[in-house]
Amino acid sequence: MTSEITLLVNPTAGRGRGAQAAQPAADALRGAGFSVRTVVGVDAPDALRRAREAVAEGTGALIAVGGDGMANLALQAVAGTDTPLGVVAVGTGNDFARATGLPVRDPDAAGRLFADALKAGRTRPVDLGRVTCADGTERLFGCVLASGFDSRVNDRANRMRWPTGPRRYDLAMLAELAALRPVRYRLTLDDGPPQEVAATLVAVGNGPSYGGGMRICADAALDDGLLDVTVVGECSRTTLLRVFPRVYKGTHLSHPSVTVHRVRSLTLEAEGVTGYADGEPAGALPLTVQSMPSAARLLLPQ
Repeated sequence: MTSEITLLVNPTAGRGRGAQAAQPAADALRGAGFSVRTVVGVDAPDALRRAREAVAEGTGALIAVGGDGMANLALQAVAGTDTPLGVVAVGTGNDFARATGLPVRDPDAAGRLFADALKAGRTRPVDLGRVTCADGTERLFGCVLASGFDSRVNDRANRMRWPTGPRRYDLAMLAELAALRPVRYRLTLDDGPPQEVAATLVAVGNGPSYGGGMRICADAALDDGLLDVTVVGECSRTTLLRVFPRVYKGTHLSHPSVTVHRVRSLTLEAEGVTGYADGEPAGALPLTVQSMPSAARLLLPQ
């Protein structure tokens, strides 16, 4: 293992916490005897290119500093390689870090943890989800692929120019609630027959949560080789508002409107719906999603 470690930094994550977090994480690694190189892309494609170059050149580890978007980008670079991944979670959601037991908004602790794990050779294989669009393009995700009501909220928020910050998503959610309508899905689970389903949303979980702790696929595990598919059926605004708070504890899964499937692969079809993987646009449906067992190696607590 080389002693040079690559930090992949999103300086805008968490309202600027990304830039501030890189230094204490780097200091902890350097204090343990590692050489640290920092990579900052001018945009996401450039950052991914630089991350892949670092992996190809044999970096000892790739450590993403930022939120779930940066963690997702880093996963694209290390998947299918022996390069271990660490995540210094300083974003808004940090769902991937929570799912893997990593420190949240504590870059010094994360840096020390990764130094210890590297010295001990302590890594853990984790599964990823792979999304394939109709045009053949692919994207990997660590936590959840969202579609339906939640992806429409993302679509609307991305089109809004005001306000900025979390309030934009709050307003987008209110607007989508006012326009709530079921999505006509066609689901094909593993090798089963296609099913026609009217649903409020369908979420595909490699991990349990998205959106900063919403445990939409609460029982999903990162190492079982399976995807959890949570289908929230057609429901009224009143029902959705009543059930929604339960998603933070995962108790919504027992509601009569919610169905869960556990599969190795599925196809999602619907008109006018975009899929979001770890909060990033994955493409318009139809999408095929597959579990990729042990596709990446993570630096984790003992």
